[in-house]
Amino acid sequence: MYTDESIKIPLIDFSRILNEKLHRDEMTKLHAACEEWGFFLLINHGSEETIEKMKNHVEEFFKQPLEKRKLMLKNHNIEGYGQSFVRSEDQKLNWADMEILERYSTEVNKLAIQLMGMMAENLGLEANRLTDMLRDVHQTLRMNYYPPCPQADKVVGISPHSDPIALTLLIESNNVQGLQIRKDCMWVPVHAIPGAFIINIGDMVEIWSNGKYKSIEHRVVVNHHRERLSVAVFHSPNNEDAIIGPLPELVKEGAKYYKSTDLNTYYELNSTLQGKKHANIMKLVNPILE
Repeated sequence: MYTDESIKIPLIDFSRILNEKLHRDEMTKLHAACEEWGFFLLINHGSEETIEKMKNHVEEFFKQPLEKRKLMLKNHNIEGYGQSFVRSEDQKLNWADMEILERYSTEVNKLAIQLMGMMAENLGLEANRLTDMLRDVHQTLRMNYYPPCPQADKVVGISPHSDPIALTLLIESNNVQGLQIRKDCMWVPVHAIPGAFIINIGDMVEIWSNGKYKSIEHRVVVNHHRERLSVAVFHSPNNEDAIIGPLPELVKEGAKYYKSTDLNTYYELNSTLQGKKHANIMKLVNPILE
């Protein structure tokens, strides 16, 4: 499978969605992006200043090896510096100006809920049908550092996968490209725009929409000469009673493409297949693939 540099992912202007005269046209573009790509760039969302502050602090953090060592992961703990996630909601790290992280997490969560409402509208649902899924949100934040590699073609930053959650909002901190999405049997590089979020649909939204919206396989490659920094924020329900399954309103003529399961069982199934291909993960919830 080869890489095609000429293809560009959709660009959505959030300010146009909020404009009464431009709302319908931009919502149509958003709908197509969710259906055909599962990824899009979001500009003019109102958090550009917070993004820049977050980028600066992330870059400063990774320049301080002693500080990072103080935050090393402990056994059976997902918080800290290492090969795992950093949870943002109650975390108190010994890092300069924690207010930036808290503000960033709050603004990103607000935007994620707004986007879920817009997706619900495009699917012909009441806005709260999807936004309520994230009212009691489980939000995790991961800051990624990919050092340069002289033999970058022989390694991978993150292996191909899809996100098992509902919605991911990502920024590239130092504008070094590395994210690629799989489309039409090709790897398509995602070129970020300063101040823009890279948004991607997660497996949960694909399942809730009964396959209407797509959770796309993606990977990260490393650069020969430059380090790459990124910040990803993942959103999913935090209610154990949440059901991960097609919404009844979107099941037409009995064509239910995914099984329904509770949140805990969903995560248990997902964890058994970590590192395996997206199609294999979906096989657990999609009877058509069995």
